[in-house]
Amino acid sequence: MAISRFADLLDEARRQPEPQRLLFVFTRAELPDNPTAEQRQRFEQGEGGVLTPVLCVDKTPDELSDMAALTAESQKTGLEWNIVFVGALSGSGGEAVPDEAVERQLQRMVESLQMGNTQAFLALNRQGEAVALQ
Repeated sequence: MAISRFADLLDEARRQPEPQRLLFVFTRAELPDNPTAEQRQRFEQGEGGVLTPVLCVDKTPDELSDMAALTAESQKTGLEWNIVFVGALSGSGGEAVPDEAVERQLQRMVESLQMGNTQAFLALNRQGEAVALQ
């Protein structure tokens, strides 16, 4: 199934036979260190920049209703974000994913994103629509 929006993600996660944990890394677009004039201009037009992780959270599909609720919950932190990257972990044998495994995977996601590796994750905008990053 092609996932093009947050609702698709929830539907697919709920259909899985094993318990799922959805992993979210919220990122904020920022200017890179020592930006060129072109980079600065593009950034001011709402394009380009680097995505910096600002917040991580994991949820089971049952803890989520829709993107608006996830966005509202994230706003309580006071942290601004532009793109959220999503990964998933499956339990096994009907058992939930251990918290330690979730923490390790969230850390790996953050490290991967800090290195610019975004292709392994689903990227969603604040409206819950999948976005393709260049």
